[in-house]
Amino acid sequence: MIAVSISAKAQVSLGIKGGVNFSKISTDNIKESSLTGYQAGLFARVGGSVYFQPELYLSGTGGKFESTENNQNFSGKVRFTNLNVPLLIGKSFGEKDLNFRVMGGPIYTYQLDKSGSLSDNFNGAIDNFNKSNIGYQVGAGIDIGAITADLRYEGGLTKVSDSFAKRQNLWALSIGFKIF
Repeated sequence: MIAVSISAKAQVSLGIKGGVNFSKISTDNIKESSLTGYQAGLFARVGGSVYFQPELYLSGTGGKFESTENNQNFSGKVRFTNLNVPLLIGKSFGEKDLNFRVMGGPIYTYQLDKSGSLSDNFNGAIDNFNKSNIGYQVGAGIDIGAITADLRYEGGLTKVSDSFAKRQNLWALSIGFKIF
């Protein structure tokens, strides 16, 4: 009976979202830089001022690498297409049609595809990236009516590669629309 009354008070929103991200893969002894990518998918929000927000979206991420050894320059770039599943807990402040939010939680990322252009010195490194990774997301957002916008930081908890790359980190900016 208590569970029924709690679920009856729970607010549920479903929506679509899309945006841009700036990802970088940290490495040892190699200079890395960011790549611009995308994200597009679905979200649900369950609850009131404290809410649970599971999401499912595709993203394009990756990183650039540069190194100089024995007066020889090496460079490379790798891109991933991923399926992402963040499970976020958040707190909203404000009214229904205008509120600010903070959120955080774990994210599971599964690599669907990868492509790259790496110098010969990174021989075979493109094949050494892990398909599954675990990370976390923290961020803030705003809802204005049915429009929602988020800015998030994503940090890697597992290595994306056992050879030279360590963890992928990114900043993401997304805009969404609550269908209901």
